[in-house]
Amino acid sequence: MINNTIDKLAVLTQKTEGKYKAFLYDCDGTLANNMFLHKAAYVKAASKYGIDLNPDIVDELAGLPTVKVAEEINKRYAANLDPKVFGKEKSTVFVNEFIEKTEPMPFVVDHLLAHVGKVRIAVVSGGSRSTVQKTLTVLGILPYIEVLVCAGETPKGKPYADPFLRAAELLGVEPEACVVFEDGVPGVQAAEAAGMDWIRVDEI
Repeated sequence: MINNTIDKLAVLTQKTEGKYKAFLYDCDGTLANNMFLHKAAYVKAASKYGIDLNPDIVDELAGLPTVKVAEEINKRYAANLDPKVFGKEKSTVFVNEFIEKTEPMPFVVDHLLAHVGKVRIAVVSGGSRSTVQKTLTVLGILPYIEVLVCAGETPKGKPYADPFLRAAELLGVEPEACVVFEDGVPGVQAAEAAGMDWIRVDEI
């Protein structure tokens, strides 16, 4: 892996330049360097129920909607969380206590900004629309996002193709002309199911 932001941007640009009509970015862990903040929010929300949550589960399930993570917590910790209620509680903790500390993933944000007006741009996230919009606002890039597809807005979420296909449809771009930027397995699986090329930004 490359440590230098400029070199990472060069690699990302080389992989995508002139090849695609649309760039579809994940948000958390891809555009936003904030997974440590989401982990902290999950741990705090779970502690309310007496669950000593191992935050590694958040990395393992990166890209899945919060309700799906809650379902997995129930399985592993023999808990009885209401996934929808827990999802709202976790989001509230994240927004109230952590979101302002969000930092950009510099080379990914720079890549997006360098292509504004050159290709179509969407963000496809497993987070709630309100949280994703606030995250993109903190990063200063919300005005450049043409299409936003978030949790619960398609029949199925990642790892299914639905969110990426919906973004392509809204952009008016065929799936094979899109490339997906991700940091987790569910997102990659969703991109492949949608017939799209993909890049794991965390592996550059």
